[in-house]
Amino acid sequence: MKHIIVVDCISSGTNYIEDIVNRGYKPVILELLPGEANPEEYKQKMQSNYSRIEYEYDIIYEQDTYEKTLETVRKLDPLLIVAGSERGVILTSRLSNDLGLLGTPIKHLDSMTLKDKMHERLAEAGLRHIRGKVVTSIEEAIEFYDSQSLKEVVIKPIYSFCSVGVRICLNKQEMIDSLKEIFNKNNAYGDENTELLVQERINGEEYIVNTTSCEGIPRLISMWKYEKIKTSEGAIVYDTINSVNSLNLGEAEMVEYAYDVVRAIGIEYGPVHGEYMIDDKGPVLIEVNCRPAGLSMKSEYLDMIFGQHDTDSILDSYLNPERFNEQRKQIYRPPGNGTVKLFIAPEDILAKSVPMMNIAPKLKSYFDSTLHKINETELFVKTEDLNTTCGIIFLANTNRNAVDEDVEFLRSVEKNAFQLILSEESDEDKKINKKEIISRLQNLIKSTEKYGHGLLITDQDIPDTNILQLKPENIRRLHGHFDYILVNLNKSIMALNDEESIKLIFKICSYIKVGGLVFIPKNTYDYLPGGRKGVEAMVKNSNFNIEAPPFGIKNAVIASKR
Repeated sequence: MKHIIVVDCISSGTNYIEDIVNRGYKPVILELLPGEANPEEYKQKMQSNYSRIEYEYDIIYEQDTYEKTLETVRKLDPLLIVAGSERGVILTSRLSNDLGLLGTPIKHLDSMTLKDKMHERLAEAGLRHIRGKVVTSIEEAIEFYDSQSLKEVVIKPIYSFCSVGVRICLNKQEMIDSLKEIFNKNNAYGDENTELLVQERINGEEYIVNTTSCEGIPRLISMWKYEKIKTSEGAIVYDTINSVNSLNLGEAEMVEYAYDVVRAIGIEYGPVHGEYMIDDKGPVLIEVNCRPAGLSMKSEYLDMIFGQHDTDSILDSYLNPERFNEQRKQIYRPPGNGTVKLFIAPEDILAKSVPMMNIAPKLKSYFDSTLHKINETELFVKTEDLNTTCGIIFLANTNRNAVDEDVEFLRSVEKNAFQLILSEESDEDKKINKKEIISRLQNLIKSTEKYGHGLLITDQDIPDTNILQLKPENIRRLHGHFDYILVNLNKSIMALNDEESIKLIFKICSYIKVGGLVFIPKNTYDYLPGGRKGVEAMVKNSNFNIEAPPFGIKNAVIASKR
């Protein structure tokens, strides 16, 4: 059985393993040395990626010299070598070249990997490119800035990924401040930033165009559109990435330009994950990455949206030219709609629970997420780039409106009730004024009697009322559904973590009839994560409409079941 080697098999590159097996070949992972990374952390990262793979594979390791690695690979007599990530591109290209395997000639390696060289290649080909200069000092950057009469610039390492070290600067002083910061940091691979690329800033709409090439001819796999946010420090952070399903004005020209970029860089076989901008002058390249699209997107997810997935289409370009050409002739018409929502941590958070794990699966377009359970505590640093995104939700649906509604809901939670995403679990010992609670509940019960057959789920017994009362620990005994439910929980919520308290609210909402109401007063929502807005998010997530309160009912969330 012939071997196909995947170099640095991480993120969406892990999808290669299933595709290789399904073609009747033996997958082999070539794990890279950790470089400047902490060895133990690197080992954990790799094991986390491998845990996503459900098929058998062999594994070999990069040696301390290239020559030793080459001999290790040569013994396997591989049919093909592909890069699973950006970090794997250089070694993949060298090995393929030295073993005489299909791939892009090694002479094009710089333009495939270095952000300054790819734009130099575009200039040589007469294609639109971005003015820029590699600098080794702040003085060099200032000289370039002044000589080109620049206003806004972008600073980035010449070899990196995931927007690590990328800064948008609106003026010269911001550029100087950012250079001081980034020159003192390492790039995404852990190497010292001794050179930085300063480019004029292009203001426009940003896209991803994923292609794969066979014998120098590229074909389109998928298109996405970015929505990014600039932080107060000038960092570029991802908000959403949306599938492009039907082309708007200027986007067809961008695809044509993307094909020209691929050919100018010299790609003969395999993928280009290209990032482009469209402004009033048309399309222009931001950068190319010669590997599959990332973000650990599963093949099933991509198939739902585009009817194909990157790694399978890439293998076709090497192994099945006939199918590649058949696909190239087909009209680009994705069957589904997808959005990737990336959560932005506003500050460093020492989280104890992840309530969003219980919320996201109830969304209409939910497919998957990167969220995971926290055993004790976990530090999530303030989001500055893709690597520091604090969680990802993958959404897909044949109905674009359903996806957009879910995105707006998640954005609203992120803005107004972030504790529903990551919770630090407040240790504050809130006082409970039992007398005040009873008085408020008695008045609320009188105001809600007109709504029909009701239930009060309560921590405190409320005297002088004609409503069925139930302690939260007895909810499991309930049978049937109610016209409305009043929720008076405080002491019991304080005994739960935020994930458990959200589950409890969801459980209560399940006992309300369609068209029925839930009333959650202040003496309950003050004890729940996110307060009033957090509770509003919970009921919306349970398929309820938030209702305008009638005069006389104050400090209570009222919602009706759809």
